Amino acid sequence: MSHLPYLVAGWIILVGVYGIVTSRDLIHAVVCLSVTQSGTYVLLLAIGYRYGATAPVFSDRPPHGRPVTDPVVQAMTLTDIVVGATVTALLLALAVQVAKRRGTLDPGELRSLES
Repeated sequence: MSHLPYLVAGWIILVGVYGIVTSRDLIHAVVCLSVTQSGTYVLLLAIGYRYGATAPVFSDRPPHGRPVTDPVVQAMTLTDIVVGATVTALLLALAVQVAKRRGTLDPGELRSLES
């Protein structure tokens, strides 16, 4: 079993978290959050992968003696992609509203609650 997909997923997540921590712009933070979430896609697919396995689609009988990939992991990855796209769209819409009302996207300037 190769550890490369796990290392790649961890690296992608670390790069995204580093970008979120060092971000000085809300749009940049949202993009870095999307990068972090794409690392979870790689991690989920690495967990569900089985070497030499077939697709979990059967016509009339299952393949004998051959392993089958887990369809739950694939469904969870697809759900993660849909949720990630929704969260990204919502955060970008909030960033646009903040820019309209406050005139800036710098988180340091948004600390006060005064209008």
